[in-house]
Amino acid sequence: MADEIKSIDELRKAQAAAQAQGTSITNYDRWEEILEDFETAGIQSTGSFEGDVRLHGQVMEEIQAFLEEAQRVQNQQQNAPNQDDNIKVDNKTSYDKEQNIKANAANATSSTIMADYMKYYHLLG
Repeated sequence: MADEIKSIDELRKAQAAAQAQGTSITNYDRWEEILEDFETAGIQSTGSFEGDVRLHGQVMEEIQAFLEEAQRVQNQQQNAPNQDDNIKVDNKTSYDKEQNIKANAANATSSTIMADYMKYYHLLG
């Protein structure tokens, strides 16, 4: 009687028919919960309680694995330095190096000018 039940409505009708005969469907409450989850997720029932329990377990494992992976990625993003911060540091370092090179060039140029000036000064004097 409880074979090939593909929806909550079919399960409820089968339960009503069973109750009219003085019995009930074994694991009715659990099966109803599973079918409600399937309906929400858009998953088709296998038609049997055992099949639906197995399928529900697989789906729940996949959801759990997905949630764990999402949590791992989120933790990684929170713990990893922000990429923008890395770029800012790199740009600052690059800017500092550039300023250092300019300062060295200016110092070398002024030193050369001063040295040439002193040479000419002594030649003239």
